[in-house]
Amino acid sequence: MPNVGVLLLCDITEEAIALLIDRFYLRIRRDPVLGPIFEAAITAEKWPEHLATMRRFWSSVMLASGRYCGNPVAVHGAVANLERPMFARWLTLFEETTRDLFAPDIALRFTTKAQRIAVSLQLALFRELGLPPVNALSSHGAA
Repeated sequence: MPNVGVLLLCDITEEAIALLIDRFYLRIRRDPVLGPIFEAAITAEKWPEHLATMRRFWSSVMLASGRYCGNPVAVHGAVANLERPMFARWLTLFEETTRDLFAPDIALRFTTKAQRIAVSLQLALFRELGLPPVNALSSHGAA
């Protein structure tokens, strides 16, 4: 549904990224599929730190700010019960949030990056469709 009468953001700024992250993760936490995964991985007192990290990550991705340094593959590899189909749900919620906040061309820039990130993470975490994350295989003695 189009955002009739809603002023959409037309620039990618640190403030716009912060708004996107806050709204997106509010949706994530309320989602019946992803919410429990995130709540198990991030304790209540760690959420402010997680949101700050995600703001730095997206600032680096979209503004080339260099504010993020970390290892998304290792972080996601440590998440219990993470399954490949969850990435599609993550992308759906992200795309909905960008469409709610940004002019179409800016929303598309965010979602294009998010799609590439999701593909990269999936390639790093799953060797084939349907297999558990690589770290789950190694924790059971599989090579």
